[in-house]
Parts: sequence; C-alpha cells; structure tokens
Amino acid sequence: MSAILSHMAIEDTIQTSVKTDNTLLGILWMTLAGLLFVGVTGVVRYIGTSIPPIEAAFIRYLFGILLLIPLILRLKPKWPTGKKLALFSARGIAHAIAVSLWFFAMARIPITEVIAIGYTAPIYVTIGAALFLGERLRLFRVLAVIAGFIGMLVILRPGFQPLQTGAIAQLISAPVFAASFIMAKVLTRDEKPIIIVVMLSIFCTAALAPGAWLQWQTPSVSDSLWLALVALLATLGHFAQTSAYQAAPITATQPVWFMQLVWGALLGWFAFGEAVDPFVVIGAGIIISAVTYISHREAKAAKRLKSLKSM
Repeated sequence: MSAILSHMAIEDTIQTSVKTDNTLLGILWMTLAGLLFVGVTGVVRYIGTSIPPIEAAFIRYLFGILLLIPLILRLKPKWPTGKKLALFSARGIAHAIAVSLWFFAMARIPITEVIAIGYTAPIYVTIGAALFLGERLRLFRVLAVIAGFIGMLVILRPGFQPLQTGAIAQLISAPVFAASFIMAKVLTRDEKPIIIVVMLSIFCTAALAPGAWLQWQTPSVSDSLWLALVALLATLGHFAQTSAYQAAPITATQPVWFMQLVWGALLGWFAFGEAVDPFVVIGAGIIISAVTYISHREAKAAKRLKSLKSM
C-alpha cells in the first residue's frame, strides 16, 4: 500500500540518528500509524469499484500533493537532474503500478487477505537488496525468505481454490512495492527523507496521470471526499510511523506494525461482514514471524557493526 512514505526509505536514515530510546512512545506512535493505515484500507474498500483503480490512486496522490504544498514551498527542494532524476522517475512509475494494483485488490478481496499478502514486501526487499545492492544473502535471510513464501502459499492455497483477480493483483503489487522501497533505500544515501517523500508524491502522480486520463470517469462528490480522506489518513499515518522510528528501535515497533492484521480483521468483520479465513491468519503468522526474524537479525548485525566501528 505505502502511500506517501515507505518505511524502508527512512529506516536506514532515521535509525542512525536516534539519540534516545523512548520505546513506549514509539509503540504508541506505531499503534496510531497502524490504525490510520487500516482506516485508509477501509475507505478504499468502501469506495469499491465505483471508479477505476488507477484513477482512484491518481486522485488520492493528487490530494496528497495538495497537502504537501506548504511543505514544498517552505523547503523549496532542489529539482533532481541526470541519473537522480531517472531514479526518481523510475521509482514513481514502480510505485504508481503497485498502488494501482493495491487499489484494484482492495475492492475485490477481504481486507485481511490484502494486508497479509502485503506483508511479503519486506521479503522481496531482502531478495532485491541481495541482487541489486550487493547485500550478502546470509543463511538466516534465506530461511526467512523461504518461510515467507510458505506463508503466502498457505494464504493463497493454489490448486485448492481458484485464485481471485484481486489476490493476483496484490501478489504482483508486493514485489513492485519492494522495488520502490529498494530505490528509496538507494536515494537515502544522499537525499533527505522529506525530499524523497515530496518527489515520490510528484512523480507517482505524474506516472498515474496518463492511465487515469484514459480511463477517466468523473467521480462523485462523495468519492472525491472519501479519496481526500484517504490522502489525509495516509499522510498522518506516515507522520506517525516516522515518529515511531525516531522514538524507538524498529525491533520494538515492528510487532505493533503487524497488529494491522487484527485491526483489519475487526474492520472487515464489523463494517463489511467479512469472515476471518483461518488459512489467512496462519499464513500471515508465518510471514510475520519471518519478517520479524529478519528485522531482529538485521538490527543485531547493525549494532555489531556499529560497535566494531567505534573500537
């Protein structure tokens, strides 16, 4: 889903600048972020198929830019050129494709299934970092990746039930989101996180515009207002998420992030009458365990590297 800000884009930058460890505050911020993002999911689910997914994504990001205009005017970010411009553009295109697929999936399959499949994105990030960033694919990473894919198979159960188009769309969106996260990770080497946020909003909106124009259906006032709410909730959600990373280590906040599945299940049950599929819960549990293990080991490796550098 990852609306304006990807947590993978800011993880490396923020974690190195944490001066204090206020774990309780970080947990509270992350809880708020999870609730806000589930709110985004619920609104998109409510809008359903009334307008094409790419148009809905375009309108959502357009409202996001409007929310960011005061920040853009204040920061006056330097416009990228050359290879940097190409990377921002490529990320905008990848993110546009992924978020369009997410909007498509959200209108067609249960909320818990969308959230659970989306949890596989960090698994793809691990693979992509090894293939394109030269990061070492250690044994624990390989085992966690395998476990993550097993969890995904438990959710989808191919051969035992027909794959719905919404599930296929979400399945494709996860590695595409991962590609966006990896490009963001590269950009954090010499760009401030807030500049990456602004540029993603601009380039993602530009990438969505042609498809939205080709499939344009004038949205109702109601749909427009709901999408404006999506933009607001997503922006506040990423602010809360960033605040959580600033307050506490990611290993403390990551388990709270996975509580979205619980909030999503409750929302789906009460608001949309969606039954909780036990296979989705089991598969999500496997994926969450794999991603938490990766995060824990990465945090330990980073701490060990920092201690060696300080010697």
